[in-house]
Amino acid sequence: MSIRFTARARRGMAALAVAVGLAVCSVGCGGGGGDDKKPEKPTSAQDRGSGPSAQEGQSEEPLAELRGPDGLNLKITSAQRDSGGFVTVNAELKNDGGKDAVLSSQLTGNETEIMKNGQSFGGATLVDSKSRKRYYVLRDTDGRPLTTTGVQTVRAGDTVPVFLQFPAPPASTTEVTFQLPTFPSGTVQISG
Repeated sequence: MSIRFTARARRGMAALAVAVGLAVCSVGCGGGGGDDKKPEKPTSAQDRGSGPSAQEGQSEEPLAELRGPDGLNLKITSAQRDSGGFVTVNAELKNDGGKDAVLSSQLTGNETEIMKNGQSFGGATLVDSKSRKRYYVLRDTDGRPLTTTGVQTVRAGDTVPVFLQFPAPPASTTEVTFQLPTFPSGTVQISG
């Protein structure tokens, strides 16, 4: 009897391996005390190493709070304009429900290039109604979205840090609408 894995099963196993790796790293890959008075101003996702800290913004009021399906709650903690011409959005995805929440594949979006890279938040957009423009999640040279990837399930009561990078709207634009499939839209102030 031979076992054949479908492409979908292989992607699921790969995503699970990434999620486990991220979970292990979030527990044992540094961190430090949470006694900083003011979070440092990040310049890019690569400069932050492992991504946004779950502690950043917890004591501050979120920029927006979006309640999604299955008890999921997305708190946007910052939207920082960086000198490289992009905006980094940091958020916390919490499962306030009583059971584990499986994230919808709709969060990845429907672009073939992003979909082939597995589960992500690549379907998110920023809308600048003032300039009448929509900004999509940036991609690297291999087509991978510059956002948190590999998160397929959020356990009941758990919080997952999320980051997304977008092209920056004009400097005169300080307010945009954040959109993520299966979640309501929310207005976000861009700083920096």
